[in-house]
Amino acid sequence: MLVCIPDVLSKQEVAEFRRIMDAEPWEDGRSTAGAQSAEVKQNEQLAPDGPTARMLGERIVKALAANTQFISAAVPLHIFPPLFNRYVPGKYFGEHVDNCIRGDHLTGLRIRTDLSVTLFLSEPEEYEGGKLVINDYYGSHRVKLPAGHLVLYPSTSLHMVTPVTSGARVSSFFWLQSMIKDSHARRMTFDMDNAIQELVERLGRNDPEVRTLTNIYHNLIRYWAEL
Repeated sequence: MLVCIPDVLSKQEVAEFRRIMDAEPWEDGRSTAGAQSAEVKQNEQLAPDGPTARMLGERIVKALAANTQFISAAVPLHIFPPLFNRYVPGKYFGEHVDNCIRGDHLTGLRIRTDLSVTLFLSEPEEYEGGKLVINDYYGSHRVKLPAGHLVLYPSTSLHMVTPVTSGARVSSFFWLQSMIKDSHARRMTFDMDNAIQELVERLGRNDPEVRTLTNIYHNLIRYWAEL
């Protein structure tokens, strides 16, 4: 399941993030890559354990907690502290798969990576190239979203970032463990929730059929959720 979610951060918030990030030093991005990924990773990142990355990451997690579409699509149990990277001309990230387990030594958090997230912090016209290419059973998907928007996709998929040829591609990236491990079940609950919200718009929240479907939705979450 690949889901694009708009306006996780406002344009004003993105501008503030960029102002703060531009004042920070950037380091080699391979420090957070696995052995295989490090061979094809060419980018820069903010120090993952630095106070700036942690502060901005906490703001992103807070914004996600208030985003109903994100909660519906991800059903998150644990969100790994967001990281931040930058691709300038000549930088890229070749095809790779994300590590199945991620650990944060500062908090002791360990998660199974069910879903990967890229939150774009550059407008598409700010750079050339730098598309996120995600390969799954349904083909290849090329993603380049407005600043403040994010894409949520399976961590099991092979993916890459094409070389940037001009400008700078800045983003936050991270992973999460979902309460619903099974990706097909997660897709069904997300589709059901979207259908229920459309019915609410037409019939109202207190319509008997809407109440029945809402009850079924919550019972499915209850049945599949692992805490």
